[in-house]
Amino acid sequence: MEKSLKKLKNFNLIMGAFHFIQAVAMLFLATNVIQKIAEFQPKIVQYYQQFNFQTMSLEVVSKELFQLPFGILVSSFLFISAIAHGFIYLNSQKYEEHLKNNINPYRWYEYALSSSIMIVLIATLFGIYDVVSLILIFIVNASMNLFGLDMELINSKNKGKVNWLPFIFGSLAGLAPWIAILFYMTGTGNFDMVPWFVWAIVVTYFIAFNTFPINMVLQYLKIGKWKDYLYGERVYIILSLAAKSILAWLVLFGAMQP
Repeated sequence: MEKSLKKLKNFNLIMGAFHFIQAVAMLFLATNVIQKIAEFQPKIVQYYQQFNFQTMSLEVVSKELFQLPFGILVSSFLFISAIAHGFIYLNSQKYEEHLKNNINPYRWYEYALSSSIMIVLIATLFGIYDVVSLILIFIVNASMNLFGLDMELINSKNKGKVNWLPFIFGSLAGLAPWIAILFYMTGTGNFDMVPWFVWAIVVTYFIAFNTFPINMVLQYLKIGKWKDYLYGERVYIILSLAAKSILAWLVLFGAMQP
């Protein structure tokens, strides 16, 4: 087991480097090379009610709060992942202690932050500019990942039957942002006019969304190689790099579309 733990430590360093290189490349493209990405800054608005004295009624109005630095934020969730891997490498002793108890809290905290930024950016591509909606999407998505941490914490102490409640609640929370996105996406009904990158993002995120919980299910059912928690940990790391890399580039170049 000690040999496997050492390999995981070095694996985190390698994967952190891959995240960091991509993040730097994206930041460079978004700020210095591709002008269209730098110019793509969705206007985030706040809706509120205002009394109209002419009609003597309350009306919903909006005001612009700020412009979202889209290109910079795309690179940010890769930077966050790189920092998390670096932190794990530098704190490998604590990391290994957690893994021996079938827990990795660092993973879930990082996912809660990085994947929530990712889903907020995807939401803006579909036209969700309301600041309250974006805040709720961020918090609900973060909660989904924190339920994952709760799943590990509860079942690390429970050596008998697996408690699936955190998994179920987390799955429900994870669906919420996509319900909002699908409402915006299908609002016009003109599916033939939906750009290719939109379908690519939806399909990619749907696959990625399902691979993480599948990995967790295989871990707790102890199927095949997943009997070893460390195998599932390695799969999480690979899935994280693959999903974030593909989505990051899709989202970045999605910002270049008309």
